[in-house]
Amino acid sequence: MQIIAETTQFNIPYPTAVAIGKFDGIHLGHQKLLRNILQQKKQGLKSTIFTFNPTPAEFFSGKKQKELMTREEKQEYFGEMGIDYLIEFPMNTKTAATSPEDFVRVILGEKMHTRYITAGTDLSYGDRGLGGIELLQQLSGELGYQVEIVDKLCMNGREISSTYVREAVLQGEMELTALLLGRPYSVRGTVVHGNALGRTIDTPTANLIPSQEKLLPPNGVYVSETLYEGNKYQGMTNIGCKPTIGEREVYGVETHLFDVETDLYDKEIEVLLYKHTRPERKFSGLEELTGQLSRDKEECKNYFFNSNV
Repeated sequence: MQIIAETTQFNIPYPTAVAIGKFDGIHLGHQKLLRNILQQKKQGLKSTIFTFNPTPAEFFSGKKQKELMTREEKQEYFGEMGIDYLIEFPMNTKTAATSPEDFVRVILGEKMHTRYITAGTDLSYGDRGLGGIELLQQLSGELGYQVEIVDKLCMNGREISSTYVREAVLQGEMELTALLLGRPYSVRGTVVHGNALGRTIDTPTANLIPSQEKLLPPNGVYVSETLYEGNKYQGMTNIGCKPTIGEREVYGVETHLFDVETDLYDKEIEVLLYKHTRPERKFSGLEELTGQLSRDKEECKNYFFNSNV
């Protein structure tokens, strides 16, 4: 996959099938757009994602929002899906003032040689977001592209959206989150050294510091699986503030793997979060902590035993 970022000076010399959107989380609705352009890829078009960096909401508000998927996670996901081009179009004062018609004619038409466009019903682009579906359809005959608009998918009587997914994550509803995404919510990072307390109480952990951009669910214990080099390891994960080797409190993700010993220090891992079992809390001492961890392990193991994971 070729990534085009931080520039407005580009040209894709092939006819393209383009999906336009923010793609925060790449939920089930987003995946419909991806399937559309991958289907067009079979017809000889280059599958292309068009998105903005930063998002228009962040640019105009000036506030950085935690993301369901980091930029790197989205890039990896798109690459694994077989996308040909990812355009992370720079959002700045100049590009934000682009007229909707210039956006369609110059960017989609001249720079991208677009022959197929798919987007959601809430599509907006150009100066003040005034461009929408109607203009795309109006210019389609002249510029020679097809437009396919995807209606919102619904679950529990509500439209599936990044906002819905975000609410589920923040409430610790990981099973609902997985349904909305079509996969478990996950956190990636490099395993770092912790305070080694877990080894003294027979619960060694792999500790990672997540990206500051990543939206995390509430502090507490989660049923989890860890992916490393194509292997899956069942376990439990605690999200919260833990002292590091530098003796300062750092927000981190600690995972204990069941019935396996493997050195993961300095390795890249992905932790899948299946269920929030309890909130994080402070214990009176090691004896109380050890007893609770034993109960946590039992609950998490029962989850795997009774589920189809």
